[in-house]
Amino acid sequence: MGMLAALASVYPQVQSTFVQGGEALGMDLWALVNEGPAEELNRTEITQPVMLVADIAVYRVWQARGGPEPEALAGHSLGEYAALVAAGAIGFADAVRVVAQRGRLMQEAVPEGHGAMAAILGLDDDVVAAICREAAEGDVVAPANFNSPGQLVIAGDIAAVERAMHRCRDAGAKRAMILPVSVPSHSPLMQGAATVLGEALATIDIQSPATPVIHNADVSSHKDPDAIRQALVKQLHQPVRWTETIRALSQSGIQAMAECGPGRVLCGLGRRIDRTVNWLPLEQPELLDAALEALTPGERS
Repeated sequence: MGMLAALASVYPQVQSTFVQGGEALGMDLWALVNEGPAEELNRTEITQPVMLVADIAVYRVWQARGGPEPEALAGHSLGEYAALVAAGAIGFADAVRVVAQRGRLMQEAVPEGHGAMAAILGLDDDVVAAICREAAEGDVVAPANFNSPGQLVIAGDIAAVERAMHRCRDAGAKRAMILPVSVPSHSPLMQGAATVLGEALATIDIQSPATPVIHNADVSSHKDPDAIRQALVKQLHQPVRWTETIRALSQSGIQAMAECGPGRVLCGLGRRIDRTVNWLPLEQPELLDAALEALTPGERS
């Protein structure tokens, strides 16, 4: 709650974007973000469109301030939809509605209390993946988010996730902790939800992106609308390959990456992946000013 309040106090694009996003859902998202109730905001079918709207709000402020056009775009999980909106591949209102449906499908895919996600810190990715295979024992547990070297999130049936956590600790993990979510995102348990999501994506218009978007599932960009749909379907039940994504962007010659959203989590992960990149969070007015000055020194106050 209260996300982007400081940025909204300076730039009207923030509130107007929330108003536009709320109109797509038939509700007042700006009031919800500022006044609550928090329980409503934390429902995944609401959280997902709110986060998408927040991402696009920051991007619109960036554009209004004359920020340089990106050479490429990427988004972590839900953020991939924001990247596609920014690239002109999906309309804003369509994206807001489809991610709300995505949230409902994810919540309905696994009964409450049956699924779990856990963060594993301090082990190599290959070691965690092998432990997941051993710990499954007929259930589902698998890597879900390859966030940065030594930081991996696993997801699946709660019993299998707990077995994998214990084995990771035995293998020397610095930490293995359950995350406060009930939906085992980016795991095979989302296969059914992904199929229905594909049907929803088939009903919206998708264009070839004006800027390349690196997708979570295959660390590739696609121009064909059907290939984009397939990448978004795969994303729901396959892991987010974020470490590879950042390395691919860096290896392409990109030297600065700006985080468009209400936080700095991706900048923190990014510094763990590649410290040669200039990481630029934009969530506060002074941070946005600093980012603009860093990219075009002397041209802006």
